[in-house]
Amino acid sequence: MTSHSRRPFLSDLGELSETRYWVYLLLLPSLLLLFLVVAYPTIYGFFISVREMRLTRPGLNGWVGMKHYAAMMSDRVFWISLKNTAIWVVAAVTIEMALGFVAALALNRTLPGTKIFGILILLPYFLPNVVAGHMWALLLDPRLGVINDILVRLGILSTYKAWFADPNTALAATILVEAWHGFPFFALLFLAGLKGIPEDLYKAAAVDGAGAFTKFRLITVPMLKTVITAAVILRVISLVNSPDLLLVLTGGGPGNSFALCFPDSVSRLQFWLCGGSVRGDVLHPHGLCNDLHPPGAHHEGMSDV
Repeated sequence: MTSHSRRPFLSDLGELSETRYWVYLLLLPSLLLLFLVVAYPTIYGFFISVREMRLTRPGLNGWVGMKHYAAMMSDRVFWISLKNTAIWVVAAVTIEMALGFVAALALNRTLPGTKIFGILILLPYFLPNVVAGHMWALLLDPRLGVINDILVRLGILSTYKAWFADPNTALAATILVEAWHGFPFFALLFLAGLKGIPEDLYKAAAVDGAGAFTKFRLITVPMLKTVITAAVILRVISLVNSPDLLLVLTGGGPGNSFALCFPDSVSRLQFWLCGGSVRGDVLHPHGLCNDLHPPGAHHEGMSDV
C-alpha cells in the first residue's frame, strides 16, 4: 500500500519537473534562507528606526516617525562620510580594474615565466586584510618605514611622512594599498574570461588589418562585458562591507577626513538602537557611519541612553 501511495507522488513530481514551476520550487529553499538572513533583519531594522528605544528610560520609547532620518540628513559628518565612501569605492574599483586588465592580458600570453608571474600577482589577494594592513603600516611607518627611507634617499621627500595621519594623504594612500590588495581579484576573473575568447576572432581581425588596441576595444572588452559587470558588482559589495583594512591603517582617523559609511560600525561596535543617533544606520541597528569622534563625545542629535 505504501508503494502504491508513493507512485502518484513520484508521478506528480516527475510531471512538475517538466514544467516551468520546477525552477521556482528549486529556488524556494534559497529564497527562504535569504528572507530569514537578509529580509527579516532589514525590515526589523527599519521598524525600530522609526521608534525611540532607550534602555534606561523605556517610558520614552515609542513612535517617532522620520525623526532619526531627518537628524541623519542634517548631520555634517554623515555627508562627509558619504562623499568619502563614494571616492573610496570608485577610485579603488577603477584602479583595481585597470591593473587587473593589464595583469590578465600579460598572463594570457604564452611567454616563459608567466606561471611564476601569475602566482606572484595572486599573492596579495591571498593575504588577509589585517595582515596586509599591518604590513603596509610598517612599510609606510613615519619612523621605520622602508618606503619613506627610499623616498628620502632619492630626494623625493625631505623628511619621513606620516601618510595615514595626514588628512591630505590618508585617503589616497589607503586607496593605493587597497588597490594593491584587491587587483588580483579582477586579474583572476579577467584571465578566466580571456581564456574563453576564441582565438579565431583575433586572427580574423588581424587579417582585416586591426591593430592591438582595435582588437582590445572591439573584441576583448565586448566579450568580457558580463565578467566585468559581475566583477565590479562583487568588488563594490566587498569594499562597502569590509572596512577592516581601513581601520588597521588609519585607526579611523585623522579627524573627519576619513569618515566612511559602512553597514556596521566595526571600529567601536556602537549599538545605539537608533535612539536618535545621527551616525547610526537607521536601516540596521549596528550603525552606518564609521564615525571618527573620540569615545564619549556627544554629537548633536544623539540620544542619551
